[in-house]
Amino acid sequence: MIPIIRSEELVDLLRKKRIINVAQEMEIKRFLSQNAKIEELLVRSGFINEIDLMQIIAQHKKILYHKIDLLELDSTVVTQHLPGRFCQKHSLVVTEKENTTLTICIGNPFTEIPIEDIRNMTGLDIQMRLSTKTDVLNTINYFYGLKESLSAAEAEITRTSIDTGNLEQLYTLEEATELEPTAQPIIRAVNHLFYSAFDQRASDIHIEPKRTKSTVRFRIDGVLHDVLQIQESKKSLERKVRKLHSAIISRIKMMAYLDIAEKRRPQDGRIKIIYRGREIEIRVSTLPVAFGEKIVLRVQDSQVLLQNLENLGFDKTDLGTFYSIIKRPFGIILVTGPTGSGKTTTLYSALRYLSSPEINITTIEDPIELIHEAFNQIGVKPNIGINFASSLRTILRQDPDVIMVGEIRDNETARNAIQAALTGHLVFSSLHTNDASSAITRLMDMEIEPYLIASTLIGVIAQRLVRKICRYCIETYHPTEDELSPLQLPFSTTKNLTLKRGKGCIECRDTGYLGREAIFEIMPITEKMTKLVTDRVDSLSLSRVAREQGMVTLREAALRKMIQCVTTPQEVIRCIYS
Repeated sequence: MIPIIRSEELVDLLRKKRIINVAQEMEIKRFLSQNAKIEELLVRSGFINEIDLMQIIAQHKKILYHKIDLLELDSTVVTQHLPGRFCQKHSLVVTEKENTTLTICIGNPFTEIPIEDIRNMTGLDIQMRLSTKTDVLNTINYFYGLKESLSAAEAEITRTSIDTGNLEQLYTLEEATELEPTAQPIIRAVNHLFYSAFDQRASDIHIEPKRTKSTVRFRIDGVLHDVLQIQESKKSLERKVRKLHSAIISRIKMMAYLDIAEKRRPQDGRIKIIYRGREIEIRVSTLPVAFGEKIVLRVQDSQVLLQNLENLGFDKTDLGTFYSIIKRPFGIILVTGPTGSGKTTTLYSALRYLSSPEINITTIEDPIELIHEAFNQIGVKPNIGINFASSLRTILRQDPDVIMVGEIRDNETARNAIQAALTGHLVFSSLHTNDASSAITRLMDMEIEPYLIASTLIGVIAQRLVRKICRYCIETYHPTEDELSPLQLPFSTTKNLTLKRGKGCIECRDTGYLGREAIFEIMPITEKMTKLVTDRVDSLSLSRVAREQGMVTLREAALRKMIQCVTTPQEVIRCIYS
């Protein structure tokens, strides 16, 4: 057995490629004589990053480099062929099986690779790929750790009872009792799910019960991806699979301080996790469905929710308009858009911008999205009479300067918010409407008198999130007429138009997109707009006047991002037109 490449050979190769000079070569060889690990030495010293290092070795040795994507791997293929300890010892992992060929990713090409041992153990042909050590170890920790945790949990299932949380199980008349949610295998399995979600930049985790399996999905950049299926095996009865799902749900509910025994009603809670020095809040929502309890976890990262306003996606003109609105001493500011459009990030970022020792900021939320010490935050608890309306009445006696109401849902909350604005407070809130002008008609639908809206509302911000072109694989191209026709652009604009797109790479999982950015429609309430509101003018007329006064619509903002090569025509169509 020999390594793929020796340390001295790599140093010579890097010098020939002018990545290091002669003096650096001598210094590195001196460290190697002291048994230093060359990959750590090169990466930590800043000579080269880990991915580039492995790609150079792969090219030199004529071996393919493979960027491991956890979302694309089959857990059974990864774990059934080689023991986890063996993989960890040799820094390698199985990533694919096709017919009689097993694809193995090597993370440490500087040690002996036991290919013959693997052939003898598996009885299959071996195809090698190079990957980074970080990716290989993350894959081993995730899949083997999760598999071992679930297997250990399954082994603890012995007793039977009925679980009325699953409608279909009322017909089977037998089900194992719940696995203890404090059992170590379950704790490890849930931790693996959390850590994988954080590493993959997931904004939501869905754990869904099916008839004979449980499905785990991550939402990444607004799109759901299947990650894991806890499926019935040959030695596992359907009830065991369901019991594992129930045990995982119970563990999460325990972490969120929810009622583990309550399975027939929805529940909401929160979990706080410190991960790699970051403070991450997780909103937990449970829902009884046909085959058990579904749980959705929304990941709230403080680095995402609390941003500088300049980084949210405003262009220069809209940013100036937004600053002028939020710096007003009193009035109501509404942020509108569907669920997942970034309203919370905009509201929190605006509040952080306004926060200072001289200002008392109080929020009323359902639930509290992210705890921040600069704000006085109240969580809505309807079961004990603490709702948006009653909380608003109370905090007006707490000497607030700025109030944030998570959402205006009814007439009572809207009236209390207006009362707060009339008595000299700056009020932020959100509504679920498609555009800025519709927020005014929505308030009228709540039976709020137009003169009250006109005298208190100072601005409405509608927003969406569009996926950004991956910066690692961005390329220039000329779009076809078929691509641009849904955008309904003038012919003079589309003729010989040059745009950019992501061609797909290992960083973006071949999607062409990496990350998201907000687009905004900002409608300040001017004197002319105030008169129209008082006259009960419809939303289309309000929008037309706002555009005459300089408002950029969501459609125009999205097209501007496309022209600026931030996003693509397909993403504009998906976000705005669909």
